[in-house]
Amino acid sequence: MEPIIESILVTDLEGRKIDLMTLYKGSPLVLIIYNNACLGCTGRALPLAYHYQQTYKHLTVIGIHSNFGEAVVTKEDIKSIFTSGEVPFPIYIDENHQVYNQFNADGTPQWLLITSDGYLYKSIFGSQEGAQNRLSYALETLV
Repeated sequence: MEPIIESILVTDLEGRKIDLMTLYKGSPLVLIIYNNACLGCTGRALPLAYHYQQTYKHLTVIGIHSNFGEAVVTKEDIKSIFTSGEVPFPIYIDENHQVYNQFNADGTPQWLLITSDGYLYKSIFGSQEGAQNRLSYALETLV
């Protein structure tokens, strides 16, 4: 089994540094590393994450926008991709794609399923049908 994840350092939408492993300790997590400019992320993956949040009430769904290049992404930028103009689940910023690198992501969206005791259970890339099937099977057994 993978070692326990000690920390996942991100920035909240107010600019504060947060360690997700401290903030959400003891909760099984579904993390989606995405980027606002990724059409697969905004068109398929984020709506799927919302669906998972509604379906799997015992899981905590979290979005992590990974910054690439020099662009600065604001709270308003994050909110603008949602039709309601509000974020449907907690979303954090991954400055300089450090979390993306920490988990050797294959691209965006990258899904990280973390057990309630802090182990990386699965890491799945993509948002198309094959990835969705792998995610569904994995979510059934994530505790």
